[in-house]
Amino acid sequence: MKQTQGFTLVEMAIVLVIFGLLLSAFLAPLSAQRDLKDYSDTQKSLEEIKESLIGYALSHGYFPCPAISVSNGAEDRTGATCTGSKRVGVLPWAELSVPKLDSWNHLYRYSVTVAYADSGTKIKLSPLTARDITIQTRDSVGAVQNLTNANDIPVVIMSMGKNGVWGFANDGTQVADGSVTNVDEDTNGNGNGRNFLNRNVTSIAATTGGEIDDIVTWISPNIYLNKMVNAGQLP
Repeated sequence: MKQTQGFTLVEMAIVLVIFGLLLSAFLAPLSAQRDLKDYSDTQKSLEEIKESLIGYALSHGYFPCPAISVSNGAEDRTGATCTGSKRVGVLPWAELSVPKLDSWNHLYRYSVTVAYADSGTKIKLSPLTARDITIQTRDSVGAVQNLTNANDIPVVIMSMGKNGVWGFANDGTQVADGSVTNVDEDTNGNGNGRNFLNRNVTSIAATTGGEIDDIVTWISPNIYLNKMVNAGQLP
């Protein structure tokens, strides 16, 4: 009797290719769902951090300074003011009792108007203590425009996103910036802490401002001042 032959190498290769295509088609939606969940979870954490910052300000009368270091989450304060007028750095997670890492295990970035972190000369309503942070975006043709009034925001908190560029891992290692086109991420992660770009996530380097996946959030001065008045921290 004639023996039944097995698969040839060519047939096996075709089967593996088909299997690979089916597997990649199956995994792609799962990866997209995971990305959406990570962004959603991080945005939720940022909102919780905002509430914690407002609660801190209500009980202390001022916002905390940035953290001492990537491994020490206490605020970096000397006397009544932030050490060396430090206004941007790592979120002081230990001071606030909040998580230190986003969904991609990078530390949150934090910037505060120095006058709003001063425990000796607290903010005033008349004249109103000035803020100095501006949130910006880009319009349909790529031009920078303000999302908030200029120099109007007291506090910004942000995640460096999935790519983590300019962010710090839990071990203190900083994620290298391997791109020359992501100028808006450079502003967010390596800027002076007074200007931040809030844009839709994109991986297209040719987009004006470059690729970006940062998640930027901030505290409205009107909400903050209203809560301070209601709490008796302001007349």
